[in-house]
Amino acid sequence: MPKLYDGWFNEQVAKQASTSVSKAIAAGKKNIEVNFPPVPNVDEVKFGTPLNQKFGQKIVAKDLQIKGGYTPGSEVSRNLIAYSNIYWAKKIATAAKGGPLGSKPVALLTSERVLFSDVKNTGDISRVGVTMSQKARKGGRNGETIICVNPGGEEQWGRLVSAHGSPGAPFVVLNNAYSTSYDVGNKKGFEEAYYMKRVSKGWIYRAFPGPWEAYLETPTGGVELLMSSKTKPSLRDVSAAVREESFKRYAIFNDRFSPGFGERL
Repeated sequence: MPKLYDGWFNEQVAKQASTSVSKAIAAGKKNIEVNFPPVPNVDEVKFGTPLNQKFGQKIVAKDLQIKGGYTPGSEVSRNLIAYSNIYWAKKIATAAKGGPLGSKPVALLTSERVLFSDVKNTGDISRVGVTMSQKARKGGRNGETIICVNPGGEEQWGRLVSAHGSPGAPFVVLNNAYSTSYDVGNKKGFEEAYYMKRVSKGWIYRAFPGPWEAYLETPTGGVELLMSSKTKPSLRDVSAAVREESFKRYAIFNDRFSPGFGERL
């Protein structure tokens, strides 16, 4: 998995996600899920922590060439996750269109608050729109790959594919904000091509076509592989294993938020 938290800044996450999506598409996967923290510190995104501010200023606003940049009170500062997901979609779009020399159209749809008129650089994304809007539905093209940001509960993903998808073309669900299955990944048959989820004291990680992995996060901010599985594990099992190992090694001194107890965010 990527290095915490340099991977958000040095394109390690972007390259891993893009490569995984490219491999999944090449393997014939059509319905794909990509899910990872869109900003380094999701838990405190509303409070504007220094790490998130740096990501918004140096990466998101700069790469997307957002009008006015990242400033206090700006749209991008108040809706950092929404704009960060546009940045990640832009990175994935190159893989989705068939690589740098590919020509397949790629549409970005989102249910989040984004002023697209302020975004001056969407890269290989050929069109943008609002999920389930009439304009977005009418603007579809044959063979078009869809990147759908935060579409909501997985029970409606099939309806979104029917409304926006092109027959035989990939449909990528990107960074859905919550799970209605309360488990790892989804239960609707979408291939988890790139998946990185925080659990208590660690992470679950998978990059297609590799195995599912559980990592312990250490007090120094590093990670250590604890277990690997060819099949998708349950959230309960992974969480318990990582939490127990953390307590066995570090007792209470592995809290990423608490000064003197392993603080690193």
